[in-house]
Amino acid sequence: MFQLNDKIKNLKPYDPIEGKYPIRLDANESFIPLSQEMKAEISEALQYTHLNRYPDPYANEVRAGFAAYFGVPKSCVMAGNGSDEVITVIMNAFLQKGDTVVTLAPDFSMYAFYASITECKTVTVQKRADDTVDVDAVIETANREGARMIVFSNPCNPTSLVLPREEVRRLVRSVSALVVLDEAYMDFSDQSLLSEFADYDNLLILKTCSKAIGMAGIRLGFAVGREALIDVLQAVKSPYNVNVLTQTVGAVLFSHPDYIRTSVQRILESRDELFAGLQALAERFPQELRLQKPDANFVYMRCRDAGALFAHLKEKGIVVRCMGGCLRITAGRNYENEAVIREIEGFLKGETA
Repeated sequence: MFQLNDKIKNLKPYDPIEGKYPIRLDANESFIPLSQEMKAEISEALQYTHLNRYPDPYANEVRAGFAAYFGVPKSCVMAGNGSDEVITVIMNAFLQKGDTVVTLAPDFSMYAFYASITECKTVTVQKRADDTVDVDAVIETANREGARMIVFSNPCNPTSLVLPREEVRRLVRSVSALVVLDEAYMDFSDQSLLSEFADYDNLLILKTCSKAIGMAGIRLGFAVGREALIDVLQAVKSPYNVNVLTQTVGAVLFSHPDYIRTSVQRILESRDELFAGLQALAERFPQELRLQKPDANFVYMRCRDAGALFAHLKEKGIVVRCMGGCLRITAGRNYENEAVIREIEGFLKGETA
C-alpha cells in the first residue's frame, strides 16, 4: 500500500476563516474597490487577450510596469503567482535538502512551512518581549548554524513593526546567507531597501500586489535582486507561471501610479484612525489591551483574553485574526473601523449581550 512520506503525512490544508460575515478585517487586504473607470479600462484590455494561447512566460509587460513604478531595472525583477509562489521558487532554487533556514518569531508562518517542504532545517530566532528584532542574535544564529537563507517580513506580519533600514543593512552585510526580505507591507512604511538592492549579492526583496495595490484576487507577486539571482529564478520557475488575465490586469494597474499612491494614502489614513481608536481603549483599559504604533495596514494588539474577544467579535459579524494572545485587525472602511472599536469597547465594559 502506498505510504505518504514523513514531510507530508501530517499536513493539514491552510484553514482560513470561511463563511459570510458583514465585516472582514482578518486578511490584511485592501478595503478599496476598483473604480468604475479602472474596471472599464481592464475590461477593454481583456478584450485583446488570447485565452487560447499561453501567456508571456516572463510577464514582460507587467514586470516593466512594476519596474517603472518602483524605479528598478526590469531585468532585476521576476514575477510570480503571488508572493507565495515566489517564495517557493526561491527556496527550490537556492536550497538543498538539509540546508538551514533562519526565520523569526513571531513572523509569517508560511516561511517555515515552505522550508519544510524543501526538506530543510529551520532555526527560529525569537523576537524580544516587545516584538522587536534582535539583529545581533539573528546574525550570530545564522553564522553559527551555517544558514543558507534568512527570511523575514519587514514590516512584520503579524506585529506591524518595522525594522529600521540601517539594521537590515547590517544584517545583510554580516552574513553569507541569502537574505529574503519580504517587503509586502513596506508601501505603508519608509524603511525599504528596494532602492539599494544592487549593493548586495545576497539579497532578494519580495513585493506583492495583494496589500497596498489592492489586487489580492489576481495573485501577483515579485522578487527583486541582482540579475544573477533573478536569472536563476527565471530558470527555475514554471514556464508560464503568471496567467494572461493576471498579467493584463497588473499591467493596467501599474500604468496608473497616481491611483496606487492615492490608494496607499487612503489606507494609511484608515490605519491611523483604527490605531487611534484602539489606543484610546488601551489607555482606558491598560490591563486588557496593549499595542504599538503600526507600520503596516493593520494593528496588532495583545489582549488579556484574546480568544473570548475574538469570539465576541465573530458573533457580532466581525472577523479579525486571533493569534495566540493577540488580535490582528486590518484597517477597513470608516464604518468597519468604527464597528470593531465599538464592539471591543462593549466587550471590555462587559456589554457582551
